[in-house]
Amino acid sequence: MSKRFKQRLSYRLTRDTVLVAMALGLMLNFVQITLDYFSARESLESEIHALVDISNSPASQIAYNIDVRLAEELLDGLLRHPATIDARIVDNDNQTMAASSKSSPESPYRWVSDLLFGADRIFRQELRVPQLEDLPLGELVLTIDTYHYGAQFLERAGYTLMSGLFKSLILSAALLMIFYFVLTRPMLSVISALSQVRASSPEKVRLPIPHNHREDEIGTMVGIINQHLEAIDSSLAQLRHAESAMKNYSAQLEQEVADRTREISEKNQALQRGNRALVKAKEDAVRRARARANFLASMSHEIRTPLNGVLGMLGLALEGDLDPAERNRLEIALNAGESLLELLNDILDISKVEAGKLSLENIPFSVRRLIEECATLHGQQARRKNIYLINEIDPDLPESFLGDPTRVRQVLNNLLSNAIKFTEEGGVRIRAGYSGGSLRIDVVDTGIGMSKEGLHRIFSPFSQADADTTRLYGGTGLGLTLCRQLVERMHGQILVDSREGSGTHFTVTLPLPVDNAGPADAEGVASRNNRLGITSEPLQSETDQPLSILLVEDNQVNQLVAASLLKKLGHRTDHAENGQKAIDALEQKHYDMVLMDCQMPIMNGYEATQRIRQNPDWKNLPIIAVTANVMQGDRENCLASGMNDYITKPYKRDELRAVINRWRPPAAPEHSGPA
Repeated sequence: MSKRFKQRLSYRLTRDTVLVAMALGLMLNFVQITLDYFSARESLESEIHALVDISNSPASQIAYNIDVRLAEELLDGLLRHPATIDARIVDNDNQTMAASSKSSPESPYRWVSDLLFGADRIFRQELRVPQLEDLPLGELVLTIDTYHYGAQFLERAGYTLMSGLFKSLILSAALLMIFYFVLTRPMLSVISALSQVRASSPEKVRLPIPHNHREDEIGTMVGIINQHLEAIDSSLAQLRHAESAMKNYSAQLEQEVADRTREISEKNQALQRGNRALVKAKEDAVRRARARANFLASMSHEIRTPLNGVLGMLGLALEGDLDPAERNRLEIALNAGESLLELLNDILDISKVEAGKLSLENIPFSVRRLIEECATLHGQQARRKNIYLINEIDPDLPESFLGDPTRVRQVLNNLLSNAIKFTEEGGVRIRAGYSGGSLRIDVVDTGIGMSKEGLHRIFSPFSQADADTTRLYGGTGLGLTLCRQLVERMHGQILVDSREGSGTHFTVTLPLPVDNAGPADAEGVASRNNRLGITSEPLQSETDQPLSILLVEDNQVNQLVAASLLKKLGHRTDHAENGQKAIDALEQKHYDMVLMDCQMPIMNGYEATQRIRQNPDWKNLPIIAVTANVMQGDRENCLASGMNDYITKPYKRDELRAVINRWRPPAAPEHSGPA
């Protein structure tokens, strides 16, 4: 069939009509076949049941009289039915009294019949005689080959489908002829007339209306085409007139285009210069941000190292026997150092947010428990000022959310600390609820409040509501800046409402999804520990059996602090000032564990750990990273180099005890060496 014939409207109409008719016909045929299928199944059931019912009385008499000859005659008669392949009479002990059978017929279409009706069916009829209704005599068992009924059904189904297909073919031919004479041939006549139209003079041609089509759609179409040809005649005259006018304006238009082109070119050049300046400014800003981030990363280690030493030594001093005045001075110094460390951490966090290097966790955690822990932490501060701290959590608050519990706790601690600091009478309320897919936390105090001008400054770095606030209460103004940046990084919103003398109301809204897996804390800790390579086994208590630990630390103050803490924990310690000396020490003596500083001269902790892991004898040696760095990527770098765990300075006894117990060898032998 040619492509041109397939493009004819009559062919397409016939094709679409026949396809629809065939689809409907097939649907109706399948409905008819389905009904026939269920009818065939019912016919099988009713016919076999009738056969069994007819045979029931004589079979019962045979079983009662135990007449084997009559039983064989009855069973042979049942086998004359084309569907019966096995007939037998069994007694009450399921022993066969008489049986007769024949083979099933074979056919290539049998698998279809078996699929629809099953390969065979077994019918059982209990045998009884009227004289002894309560005495069972056995059963009449018939095995029916369903192919007899399946073949009849398949024959009827094939006839139904073939007749439907034949009808569709006849319908196709009839419709093709009708559409051709009624539609296609008149349209071809119109097309032939249109092909005679010349582009140079289309207005001189009019189309003839086909015979017998003056009142139908084809006649209407031809009439409209003739009207358009007349309109073309009029339009050409107007076009020729306009063409002569356009020639008069062409020179003027060319001059205007040239002038406008020159103006646009000048503006484009100015715009390109501006864009280049913006790109350069952006590159300078990014370069400065990177330089600041790198500077902070370097200064973090340089500042925290001596500060950690100071805090460690103060902590060790406080563990000694001191008079009250000395202890008070040392506690003041320790608190001041910890405040300085907290300030340094806030500055680093703000810098990480601005540099886009702050990573957020997405783990299950309990907001209810987090708020209760924060309230407990700040409760003592509130009691010292004789103000109340009330926790109002919605009872319907979900138990578990997905998010970063560390950053949520950081925001809440900052807000509570500020609220208690600026409240002298009354107290602070914490409210929490969940609606519309968002967690809402409100911190409301009855403190000094803020002016309208102060509200615009509180979220700016190193700013407070006014100068008097700084003089009276102290502080750097970094806390709220960090809160705003952390909330925005979590795609949330922080709002504040306050009036002077009437308290302050902070509202934090976070779009945290509810976690239905629960329990939150256990899963959150397990997820975080798995990512860090930390086992989730419970910490062991200290055991009096000491460990031999190699402390790799270049700073003498930190060496003294760590050695003192390890000694108080009951362990023996050797020192190494850098990674190379650590490897030399491991070659000379067995150690149960290594505490490895990361930044050291000659060979740093990362390179030393990689060298240690290359030795098969030290493959399972626990190596704990100890570093003053807190920038993004430090923990990942430690674990990637082969270290087992990670703690930060300053050394804390509980943290040090926990990590040692977590990686304590299963059965550490006694070793000799310097303590």
